[in-house]
Amino acid sequence: MSYITAYLRTYLTVLFKLFNRYTLIAVTLTVLTVSTQSANIKLPSLGDSTSAIVSPQKEHELGRAWLMAYRSRIHESNDTLLLNYLERLISKLSLHSQLQDHRLEVIAINNPSMNAFAVPGGVIGVHTGLFNYAKSEDQLSSVLSHEIAHLSQRHFARRLETQKRNSAATMAGMLGALVLAVTAGGDAGMAAMTGTMAASQDSTLRYSRQNEQEADRIGIQTMAEAGMDPNGMSAMFEQMLKNTRYTGSKPPEFLLTHPLTENRVADASNRARQYPPKQYQDNIEYHLMRIRAIIAIDKNPSVSLNRFQHELDGSSLNREAAQYGLALTQSAKGNYSAARLSLNRLLEKSPDRLTYLLGDIEMDRAEKKFDLAISKTKKILKVHPGSYPLQMSLAETYLKANRFYESELVLKDLAQRRQNTPLVWYQLAEVRGLAGNISGVHKARAQYFMLNGAFDQARDQLSYARKLLIHDYKQTAIIDQQLRDVDIQEKKMQELFK
Repeated sequence: MSYITAYLRTYLTVLFKLFNRYTLIAVTLTVLTVSTQSANIKLPSLGDSTSAIVSPQKEHELGRAWLMAYRSRIHESNDTLLLNYLERLISKLSLHSQLQDHRLEVIAINNPSMNAFAVPGGVIGVHTGLFNYAKSEDQLSSVLSHEIAHLSQRHFARRLETQKRNSAATMAGMLGALVLAVTAGGDAGMAAMTGTMAASQDSTLRYSRQNEQEADRIGIQTMAEAGMDPNGMSAMFEQMLKNTRYTGSKPPEFLLTHPLTENRVADASNRARQYPPKQYQDNIEYHLMRIRAIIAIDKNPSVSLNRFQHELDGSSLNREAAQYGLALTQSAKGNYSAARLSLNRLLEKSPDRLTYLLGDIEMDRAEKKFDLAISKTKKILKVHPGSYPLQMSLAETYLKANRFYESELVLKDLAQRRQNTPLVWYQLAEVRGLAGNISGVHKARAQYFMLNGAFDQARDQLSYARKLLIHDYKQTAIIDQQLRDVDIQEKKMQELFK
């Protein structure tokens, strides 16, 4: 997926202008601390001073513009099960939060660092490395609830209001650090931002700490109302401190700008005690997704296989999940008979679990049992209609079976329901190419480029498609409208930079 690399330099110039108007994104938004709960905090009204600086709709547009640029710089996870899990969990938490605008966009990033962030306008990013440190769904939820609280309290807009009292030199330093973080990677950018923040006014630092404390309080409240264990927040804090204390290395990325202290851990623990004690059931699905994230981080089936074998021979955070990891890595190494035995043990225990059923289908596909895989998938889709992982799996099976038209139909349906998912458009372009639908390839690629903010390439792809369809009046009319839409979207972004 390297279509847009050539356009990075131009886009970063544009992104810098974007930050020059609205200042910080990463400073306020790259977070992963969590702690506390308490009194309800009222959202800023549409007529308050923060909305006068940047409206909720402007935040939404800014967040989507930021995401377009960000996607050109990262390795986005293509794990449909993992993304689907995160989307469902974040949706559950947001419904019990103070968030008013629920237009959320979730992005999973293949990165081993322990990090997550929230961008104004409802963009929430999660590094796969976070799964390696959070030991339960409650701990993961504490991070996500904290991020949702940053969004619901509109800390970005409130930070902008405070930044009006900063010196021009400090603002320039912040902006330079943000661009550095995007272009050179997080470590250098975060270090630069830390230095800039240390030199800024003490009142600004106090305000930032207040933001964190507020997100901590509201995050715990969100967890409790969503039926999650509020103690997960202090437990996650302790994991962070342990990681910093025993590794002897620099702190995790997010702690460079959001320091964690023993007081915050104690505060989170004290606030959790305000809720009546109860038993919380551990969610096996979290542990299964954690296994998938670890495999992606390892990038080597042999390494992962040894890891899960040792866990099963000794101690394991969750033995059932370790068994699942064993099945996945055995399959990845082509040892399908052993993988079947491992997976069948899990299916005997939970015959209706979608995660296991998809693993079974993937093995059928790997063994070229395409008809069987298609039959199983269609049967499960009756129980889980509209399932993103299932439909992507079905499209992949059709593709492997050289049934390109049927694969295209599945992906076209998905593209209508998940218009902002780059993977769907990328796969649709691939299938159309194999089917010989060249104009369709260009149209799908145009949508892919749009999601990555590569407007020139989107225009090029639409122009190629138009030439091929010059005698089809209906299709050329549609493409002409899409070309106008590209121009409109680009102008909207340019207006943000003024």
